[in-house]
Amino acid sequence: MIKPIHAMLAATAMVSCLAGGAALARDTSTAPAATAPASAAAAQDARLAAFLDQEFTAELALRPQLATRLGRKEGMDRLDDNSDAGMLRRLEWRRGSVSRMKAAFSRDALSPEGRINYDIWALELDRAELQYRFRRYQPPFYSYLYSVHAELPNFLINTHQVQDASDMAAYITRLRAIPAVLDTAIGQSTQSAAMGILPPRFQLERVISGSKGLITGAPFDNGPASPLLNDAETKIAKLLAAKAISPVQAAQLTEQAVDAVRALQPAYKRVIAWAQGNLDKARSGVVGVGTLPGGADWYAAALRLNTTTDLTPEQIHQTGLAEVTRINAAEDALARKAGFADAAALRADIVAKDPPRPWTDELRAARLAKSNAIVNANRALLPKVFTMLPAYGTEVVREPAFSEVAGGAAHAAFASADGKRPGRVWLHMLGEKDPDATLYTLMCHEGIPGHLMQGDIQVRQTGTPQFRKAYTYVAFSEGWALYAERLCSEMGAFPDAAADLERLDAELFRAARLVVDTGIHAKGWSEDQAVQYLIDTAHLPAQQAGSEVRRYITVPGQATGYKVGMLRIVALREKAQAALGAKFDLRGFNDLVVSAGSVPLSVLEGRVDAWIDGQRAKG
Repeated sequence: MIKPIHAMLAATAMVSCLAGGAALARDTSTAPAATAPASAAAAQDARLAAFLDQEFTAELALRPQLATRLGRKEGMDRLDDNSDAGMLRRLEWRRGSVSRMKAAFSRDALSPEGRINYDIWALELDRAELQYRFRRYQPPFYSYLYSVHAELPNFLINTHQVQDASDMAAYITRLRAIPAVLDTAIGQSTQSAAMGILPPRFQLERVISGSKGLITGAPFDNGPASPLLNDAETKIAKLLAAKAISPVQAAQLTEQAVDAVRALQPAYKRVIAWAQGNLDKARSGVVGVGTLPGGADWYAAALRLNTTTDLTPEQIHQTGLAEVTRINAAEDALARKAGFADAAALRADIVAKDPPRPWTDELRAARLAKSNAIVNANRALLPKVFTMLPAYGTEVVREPAFSEVAGGAAHAAFASADGKRPGRVWLHMLGEKDPDATLYTLMCHEGIPGHLMQGDIQVRQTGTPQFRKAYTYVAFSEGWALYAERLCSEMGAFPDAAADLERLDAELFRAARLVVDTGIHAKGWSEDQAVQYLIDTAHLPAQQAGSEVRRYITVPGQATGYKVGMLRIVALREKAQAALGAKFDLRGFNDLVVSAGSVPLSVLEGRVDAWIDGQRAKG
C-alpha cells in the first residue's frame, strides 16, 4: 500500500478502464481528430507543459505538504488548509485552471503525449468536484489509516526533512500550527456527526489511545521523550553533529521545540474529549457506509475514485468470488508440484517450520534486516524483466509507536524527487510474528519492483510537466504493486515453493478484499463476518484480518483498486502478447507500463495500444 499524498485527498483521477466502465470518463484516446504536424505539435506540447508547470506551482502554494513530499521547500513552515474554506479555495482554483487551459489550448493540436497531459489535468477537476461533494463522508478522524491526529505527527517525523537551521525553524512553526488544525478537524467531525456520519466505535477508541500516546512522556511528564519531542531532538542533534548549527542555536531550537510540543497537549485533550463524548453514539458490528444516510451514493463514488471504473458493487463482488476460485486451484497445483497433497498441506508445513510467536526486539531487528536484504536482492534481479531501473535508495523501518497496531498493513512512501529522502517501507511489528516466507512477496509489493521502484521512476521523469511526478491513482499504483509480485516470480525472487505460495496467498487476499469491501458496504456484512471470511478464505491470522477489516470499513473502496488494477495490467500484457507473438518483448512492455508514472488506466491502455502499433511497424 502506498501512502497517499493526503489521505483520500491525494490526486486520483477517475476514468473508464474496464469493459462497460465510463466513470466520469473523458475521451483519453491518443488519436487526434486530425493529425497535427510533428513540429507544430511539439511546440504546442512545450507551451502546455510550461502552462501546467506554472499552474502546478500555484497548486503547491495551496498544498505546502505536497511540496514537502516532493522535496521542495516552498511553504515549508505551513500545513495544508483543510478547512471547508480551504477545500473550496482549492476547488475553485482547479476550476479556473482547467478553464484557462481549455481557453488557451486545442487538444487536437497536441501530440499523443501532450493530449495525455491535457486529459489528466482536466480529469483532476472531475475528481475534485466529487471529493468536495462527499467531503462530509470523510471527516478527519474517520480513517483507520490516515486520521489527522496521527497523520500530522507522521508527516513531520517521516517527511519533513531538516538540513539546516531554517528547516528546523519551519518544523517548529508547523508544530505550533497543529492545534488549530485539530480544532478545525473537531469542528468538521461535529458537522459530519450531526448528519449521522460518525466513525465506528473502534476508530474513536483508536483516536483516544493514539492521542494519549502523543502527549505521554517528556515534556508532559517525567517519562522518556514523547514521539514528537524525540523526533525534534533527534533532528537538532544531527544538525549539531554535522556542524550545521552551533551549540547555542541547538539550545535555542530545543527550547522552542519543547515549548511547541508542550502546547499540543490542550488540543489533543480536546480531541480526546470529543471522541470520548461520542463513544456512546458510535456503532459497532454492522458499520459499513450503507448504514450512513446517503451512504450508497458515497460508496458508488468511492468505488469510482479507487477503481477508475463504473463497476457496480455486485460486479466487483462477483469478480472477487471468481478470482478466489481461480487462485485456489493455482495454489493446489503449486503445492502438488512441490510434493504436497494440496495448498493446505504446504501451508501447514510453513507454519510448522516458522510458527507464530510474540514479537521481541531481536525478532524485529531480524525482520528489518531480512526485509532490507530482500529489497536489495530484488534490485539485482531487475534486468531480467526491465531495462528501466530505479536509482534512489530504499529502507525498511518500523512503524512509529503512536500509529503501530498488531496486524497493521505495511505501507510505503516514494523517495523525494532529489533522492535525499529515500523510499521507505514501514512494518507493524506488534502482536505475533508471521512466517518469514511472507516477506518476499511483501517486499516485492511495497519495495522493489513494486511501490518504491514505481515511485523512484515517477519522481525522476524528465520532459514531462511537474504534476506528473506527484499525482497518483490507486488502481494503477496498487495494481502495479500487485503485478510486481507476479514479476518477482518470473525473475526468480522466490527461493522455494513456500515463498511462491505466499505470493499466491497475497493475490488471493486481494481477491478476497473485493468480496469483503463490497460485502461490508453494499451487502450489510458485520465486522465479525468480514473478519471470519478473511480468516477462512485468505488464510489471514485473526489479528491481521481484524486490522484489515477496520481499514476497509473506514476507507471504503480503496482496497478494491489493487485487484482491479492488476487485472487490467495483466489483460493489457496478454493483449500485447497475442497481437505481437514472437515480437513481444516483456522488458519493453514492463518499461512502458512503469515509465510514465502513475496514470489513469484508460491512459495506460492507450499507451499500450500505441506501443503495439509501433512494435508491429518495426517489421
